Amino acid sequence: MSSRVLNKLGLCETLALISQREVTALEVINAYFDQIEAREAAVGAWQERLTREQYLQQYHEQENFYRASLLQGLPLAIKDTIDTQQFVTEMGSAIHKGRQPADNASCIEALVAAGAKVLGKTVTTEFAYFKPGKTANPVNLQHTPGGSSSGSAAAVADGMVSMALGSQTAASVIRPAAYCGVVGYVGSKDEYSLRGIQPLAQSLDSLGVFGRKVEDIELLRSILLQQAKPAADLPQPLKVLVCKGSEVGDCDVQMEQALTQFAEQLQQGGAELITLDACDLIRQLVMAHETIMAWEVCRNLYFEAQHVEQVSEPLHELFIRGQQMQRSEYLAAHDKVAKINHWLWSHPKHQGVDVILAPAAPSAAPAGLNTTGKPHMSRPWQVMGLPVVTVPHTAADSGLPLGIQLIGRSRADDQLLAIANWAQTLLNR
Repeated sequence: MSSRVLNKLGLCETLALISQREVTALEVINAYFDQIEAREAAVGAWQERLTREQYLQQYHEQENFYRASLLQGLPLAIKDTIDTQQFVTEMGSAIHKGRQPADNASCIEALVAAGAKVLGKTVTTEFAYFKPGKTANPVNLQHTPGGSSSGSAAAVADGMVSMALGSQTAASVIRPAAYCGVVGYVGSKDEYSLRGIQPLAQSLDSLGVFGRKVEDIELLRSILLQQAKPAADLPQPLKVLVCKGSEVGDCDVQMEQALTQFAEQLQQGGAELITLDACDLIRQLVMAHETIMAWEVCRNLYFEAQHVEQVSEPLHELFIRGQQMQRSEYLAAHDKVAKINHWLWSHPKHQGVDVILAPAAPSAAPAGLNTTGKPHMSRPWQVMGLPVVTVPHTAADSGLPLGIQLIGRSRADDQLLAIANWAQTLLNR
């Protein structure tokens, strides 16, 4: 099997081939490095990483461990908002140039114990907010990869790695996964340890995981939770609440068409569709998210707010909004979220709904590298703390991916991933 094929396989597919002795872990690792060396200058996914020689030397020093491990010493990419002992964590800002954490974040420790090897740090936007880094979309280098987990999504999409970690406060995993054409997942609120992940807004922050297939996400989730993957039966019939992009905010025609097509394919597979009529309530969640984020960001980044000459204008504006806000406005936003969340799941029309279907972004990735695209399609679900997974679906006329997100009930992550796995299999027939 050629390296040009090996580096494009999903994590579970790769591990199966290694187990069956059809390939070796070293062949796969070298395939990833072949891709990095061929494409990194153009894609710019990495902030800092090991060279091939460094990686292989360290691999051989622990080869017995890796050969006996679940993840076989395969490379893991880490967003530069997540602390790593071996690499600096600068959060995309000159303010923290050379910042060296003493320890790995807990999520990294769990994966390393299972046999993953950290290859390096991937590019993030400034403090996981709006200012883009150097990364380009590997599908079309003239377009944004999205943000803020730009490098992690691009590295998986381009076949430089098969697994990566990111973080999401608004749309920082789901949007770049959709733009780059990979699977992205964020868990229910408080599902995973955030120790060692630099905070932005504590009510909203989530760990994110990228892979090529949903089954890869399921495997990584089981490792992060230190639990065996549960057997999750699909509900019969599966009830899907379809949220059109227009219920959330601006959404282009091709994305709305992709959502309709996705829903119809699920219906052909036996799902029952229910159309969401939110009467502006989902848009209110978008505004509530913006309020909560502004209040919390300027307090989490209090030190950085004293150095506004070193931050971007969008972040400075967010600081000002949060600083001028009354606590009553912040609390009212939380109260509104709780009421709309209750309405969403208790409305008689929505009884028995298993999953919500919605656009993962308002369009395919926009042209240019000076923006990361608009985040409003993810804000409602993130502010409610719901688990979300996005899967690649189709392509826009530009050839860029169009991703659809599936949103589950709080703490129903395993069921959500089982549904997404079924959907991905159904769509790929």
